[in-house]
Amino acid sequence: MSTLTASTRAKITFLKAPKHDAATETGEIEATVRGIIADVRDRGDAALRDYSKAFDQADVSTFEVSDTERAEAIENLDLQTRRDTEFAIERVRAFAQAQLGTVLPLDVEALPGLHLGHRVIPIRTIGAYVPGGRYPLLSAPVMTLVPAKVAGCEEVIACLPPKAHPAMIAGCHLSGADRIFRVGGAQAIAAMAYGTESIPAVDKIVGPGNAYVNEAKRQVFGRVGIDQLAGPSEIFVVADETGDPHLIAVDLLAQAEHDVRTRMGLITTSRRLAQATLAEVERQLRDLPTAPVAGAAWRDYGEVALCEDEDAMVAYSDFIAAEHLQVHTADPHATARQLRNYGSLFIGPLASVVYSDKCCGTNHTLPTMGAGRYTGGLWVGSYVKICTHQWLDERGVAAVAPPATRQSRSEGLEGHRRAAAIRMKAT
Repeated sequence: MSTLTASTRAKITFLKAPKHDAATETGEIEATVRGIIADVRDRGDAALRDYSKAFDQADVSTFEVSDTERAEAIENLDLQTRRDTEFAIERVRAFAQAQLGTVLPLDVEALPGLHLGHRVIPIRTIGAYVPGGRYPLLSAPVMTLVPAKVAGCEEVIACLPPKAHPAMIAGCHLSGADRIFRVGGAQAIAAMAYGTESIPAVDKIVGPGNAYVNEAKRQVFGRVGIDQLAGPSEIFVVADETGDPHLIAVDLLAQAEHDVRTRMGLITTSRRLAQATLAEVERQLRDLPTAPVAGAAWRDYGEVALCEDEDAMVAYSDFIAAEHLQVHTADPHATARQLRNYGSLFIGPLASVVYSDKCCGTNHTLPTMGAGRYTGGLWVGSYVKICTHQWLDERGVAAVAPPATRQSRSEGLEGHRRAAAIRMKAT
């Protein structure tokens, strides 16, 4: 992880510091997941049934959701919920289509007779993990499945916990899942990576999950591609004296209700705002129905950092590299242009994380635990490969063969030298 300079650290005072490190993983999780993956690889569906009983208290005889069950889930979906889900699908689809429009094939003649290029190729088979979570998160399948269909992936499957809310099946269906399976946890990741009698092996696995799912994705990476290793959710706000403590507290607690390990914080140049936000969070927790979760997250992982100036505020924000980063300053667009490390940026007080979480069109599957320093979030480009190609005529060979021959000779690679030189003779 990038570090802060000593001079910047000296400019930061913590009015509230987190008690724990949300990125801490235990060896116990790693060992448990390794055993699950090996068991699923060896025993297939039988292992999945055992883990469904042990972890989900579900006796699953058939893993795949049938067409009849899909139709029932759609039929039983509240009409307004369906309309809202379809609104979200259309927003995500439209933005993904716009993004894909910027990812273009390339063909250039780099030198006379030397033709280089690339193709944009959809990944054939995608496996999306759709978490059950504490609540039926209907936005989860929208974010992982819709961009895959826009990208042109041939087969898109979804795995969700056996006891997931029936509306989640409807969400997967409306989002375009070709096949839906009732299997959750690390065992679902193992099944999609290696395949079982019921579940096909995929080329890439996407989607968020708990610590066990995350660890399973890490362990199967290489066998399959993965989108990223996403930890507990994060939200930070950078703000100056113009920030509204009530609004900031609302947004922090909205994200905190996801998980008791949600990481959140305010980075500000205003002591008045920092103190007012601390008081406002405590006030709002008193009547927030999800306070048992949000309050625990705030207590253990919440922070308020007071910075001497804007430079320190920007530097500390880039150090944190938050998954969701809101900008509440007098000129939020100017501040935004200075920021470079984040998963997704919410510019101005009207741009709430909840809009992206649900339905505005950008993807809510984003890098956490500092990964925003080197990657962005899930997007339609995550579902395609950019694969290069080249072809040469005699002029191209005349240009590149001599240096390639000389380099091969200097490296002592005689086979390479011959392969380069023989084409000069042919021309």
